[in-house]
This record gives sequence, C-alpha cells and structure tokens, in this order.
Amino acid sequence: MVSPKLWKLAAIPLGLALAGVPAAGVYSWLSHYIEQQGLNELNIAAKRVIALTEARLARVIDGLDDLAARGVRSCSGADRDAMNEMSFHVIPVKEVSIVDSDGGTLCTNLALPFGERHVISAPIESTHSEVVIEVIRLGSGNDNGVRIRRTIADAAWLAALIPSDLLIPRISPTGGPVEVNATLTASDGTRIGERSAAQRDDAEPRESLLARYPSDHYGIVVTTSIPRARVLAAHADLVMMATVGTGSAAALILILVALRPWRSRGDPVDELARAIESDQFVPYYQPIVDLSTARIVSAEVLVRWRKPDGTLVPPAHFIPLAESTGLIVPLTRALMRRVRVEAGSAIGARPHFNIGFNLSARHFIDEAIVKDIRAIFRNSPIALSQVLLEVTERQPLENLTMARRVIAALQGLGVQVGLDDLGTGHSGLSYMLKLGVDFIKIDKMFVDAIGTERYSTTIIETLVSLGRDMRLDLIAEGVETFEQVQHLRERGIRKAQGYLFAPPLPGSSFLKLLDASDPVPGADEKGRVEQADAVIRQATMAAA
Repeated sequence: MVSPKLWKLAAIPLGLALAGVPAAGVYSWLSHYIEQQGLNELNIAAKRVIALTEARLARVIDGLDDLAARGVRSCSGADRDAMNEMSFHVIPVKEVSIVDSDGGTLCTNLALPFGERHVISAPIESTHSEVVIEVIRLGSGNDNGVRIRRTIADAAWLAALIPSDLLIPRISPTGGPVEVNATLTASDGTRIGERSAAQRDDAEPRESLLARYPSDHYGIVVTTSIPRARVLAAHADLVMMATVGTGSAAALILILVALRPWRSRGDPVDELARAIESDQFVPYYQPIVDLSTARIVSAEVLVRWRKPDGTLVPPAHFIPLAESTGLIVPLTRALMRRVRVEAGSAIGARPHFNIGFNLSARHFIDEAIVKDIRAIFRNSPIALSQVLLEVTERQPLENLTMARRVIAALQGLGVQVGLDDLGTGHSGLSYMLKLGVDFIKIDKMFVDAIGTERYSTTIIETLVSLGRDMRLDLIAEGVETFEQVQHLRERGIRKAQGYLFAPPLPGSSFLKLLDASDPVPGADEKGRVEQADAVIRQATMAAA
C-alpha cells in the first residue's frame, strides 16, 4: 500500500506529465491559428497590391492612348512636349519613347542618352488589343522595369517605361510599419520586381508564409510573404501563457481574438505616442548658408528622440512609423513648440533669418496644419514670414487638389512652402509644377554626382533654369566639398547646406553659432569668428 506522503510526492510529476498533453495541444492549436491570421493578412495585402498595380497600368495605357489620339509620332517639337507632359502627369512613368517594330528605342522624351534595354519576358497578356506589355532589363545590372507599347502609324510604337519600384506599391496590412514582402512576376514566371519589408537587425530563417494572387486584367501575379518566425514572435507571450496555463485555455483563446493581429505586448506605436506626450523629441538645427556672402541665412529643423535614459535615437528609426500611423502630425506640433520656446527670441531678433520644418503627406489631407501654424507662431517672436515648410516625398500626396489648397492657405499667412529632395520621391517635377511652391531643394544625390557623372551638370543647370523661369529659390543639400560650392555658385545657386558648413546642431550649439555669426552690433569680429569655428568643430566631432 502506497503511503499518502509517497502518493503526494508521485502526484507532482504525474500531474505535470498529464498537463503536458493538453499544453502541447493548446500550443499546436494556437500556433496554427496565428499562422492562419498571418495568411489572411497576406491575402489582403496581395489583393491590394494587385488592385493598385492594375490601376497604375491602366493609367499609363490611358496616357499612351491620349498621345496616339493627338498624333504623336516623334521626339521633336510639339510631340516631345506632349510626351514630357505625360511623364509629368502620370506618376509611375519615368520615360516616354518611340520604338521600332522590333522593340528598339529610337528616341525618348528626355534630352539624355538612353541605356541598353533587353526584353526578358514573353508579352504579358492584356485586355487592350493595341498594347504590348513586356518586362525589360535596364542596362547591364539587375534592375527590371515594365515597358508598355502602343501601336501607332508606320510600324512604330509609343512606349512608356515604369521602373519596377514605382509599379509595385508599398503595402502595410495594419497601417503600421511595412512587414510584408511583395514580389511581382509575369505569368511565365519572369520576375518584374520586389518591394521588401523594413529590415530587421535580427537574422530571420528563410521559412516564410506565402500568398499568391493573379490579376484578372493582366498576365501578372503578386506573391506576398512574411517570415513564419516573425508571425509567431508577434504573439510569443500569448503562446507561452496559453501553454503554461492549460486550465484556462478558453480564456486565452478569447484574449487571442481580442488582441489585434501582428501586435506584440511591446507596442512601438504606444511607445511613440507616449514619447510625444512627454516631450521627448528635441530639435536639431542645420544651418543654410548664402554662397555669395558666406552668411547663415536660415536653418532646417531636424528631429531626434532623446529617451529618458539619455539615448539619442536618429530619425530613420521612428519617422517612417510616425508617418504611417499619423503620429507625425502631433510630433510636428510638439517640435514647432520646442523651437518657439528654445530659439524664438534669437530668431525673432533677426527678421532676415528663416527657420524651416519638414511636413509629410499626412499634413495635406486637411487644413489642420494651417490652424497649427497660426496658433503656434501667431503670438511668437518668430514671424510667420520667417517660417519655411518643406514638403517631403517619402509618401505620395493622394489628393493634390487638397494639397494645393493647404499650400495656398499657408502662403496666405506669409509662410513659404518648398519641395524637399527634388527628384527622389514619387513624382519629381510634377509636384513642382502642380503645387505652386516657393522654393525647391536639390537632393544630395545630384550634388554628390558633381565631377563624377556627366549628367549631373545638365540636371542641375536644368533645375536652375526652371527655378529662374518659375521664380523659385533653390537650395542645394548635402554639400561637403569646396569644389561643389564653386560648381553650384558658378551655376547661379545661392544657398546650400551640408557638413562642409555645419552638421545638425543641438539647440545650445546652434544658438551660440547664430550669436557668433550674426551678433548684435559692436561685437568683436575676430572673437565671434573664432567662436563660430569652435562651435562647428565641436559639433562636427560629436556628429562623427
């Protein structure tokens, strides 16, 4: 006969062993359920990608039909103007050309030589009988694109070129950071291009969940994918609690239904919102210099996240999340208030000085930004005429009519509005022509190419000519050498910013530099020059 004491001792491992059976079942069921939720999201993402890609292809075909109806047959005179107009107004298109019956390029709308193009797929099926869609290899690299050809007279074709990264939209099923990879292929399996999810620092296994969705109108297929481990990791805590607490499996299933898919307990969106409320975002100021006088005439406000432990987080780690969730709007308000308090007196004492802030597509869905600017700067030492607002192209402006209305209202307050990083975003010159901006900023990519790429000079001179004709001020970004300064100055560009002059500076260093470079009358000239040099040296060493 087993004594009660021995029975109690034996019951412990026996109970644990018996509990392992339902625990394993709960673990298996939950893992399968989470994977199914991931597959559902992938299917939704695939359908969205196909729908947007079909819309972009249809828009390009309509543009080619319009050119054909207008009798465009060459790349000269009014025909080139019409082709240029299409490339500006139809956002995915980067080049319009005339090709021969064999598909060889005869000429393009751009006044630049065209590189090699190789057709690498069979014609893609289309419901449009006069159109041929094909995948082409651009140059000698691995970059692919889609070329849409439409027949015209004399055995020639009108063609529009769409780089693959502009054809495939970036999709986030939950409205947060992009977690899904999307690959677009022709029906014969030829790869057109891929949109990759945001990279993670941790290595991920190759096993992924996949969803495929074909187009009803074109011979293309989209495949969306996400690493299986990432889907399970998003609910790792839930799986662990369910496995340990086998007796409360029903309650845990209800928790799973209540929890939003793709979110873990450490929600980065909540953390970002709390950081905005607790005023953890601080302004950094990068001076803009007049190249003809070497004086600092304005500054661009950049943002850093200073956490309570003193850690300084760069903007690339949180700005995409802020823009995709709409938190960029309260973040921008908080940043403007910090600048008003920190540097308002110094900027207001210099009426000729301007201070610039970046806006995103979220600021142009309504007129809230107009009310914010009026409320923040109306009774501030900083005059509204000293405020510069830069429209970034990281996300497309969905409603250009509303965007133009917002910009006009801001300009009515006396605020100047400009286009940032011209040529690197979704629309290029199209925004400059449609939005009625006051200034444009030439992206660092073109400045870096000075002296190394022969087309850089042509592009910069074209922008200078456009700016002069449209009465727009030009600012060059990313200037790092004296050779670049000389090149820009010779071509009529008066303003520039970059590490050659100063890196982004914290508020205290920026105010010291401003006092040293633009002091009150009677300050010692030699002393303020030495002070300015010391401030820039110290800030440059800190930035490095």
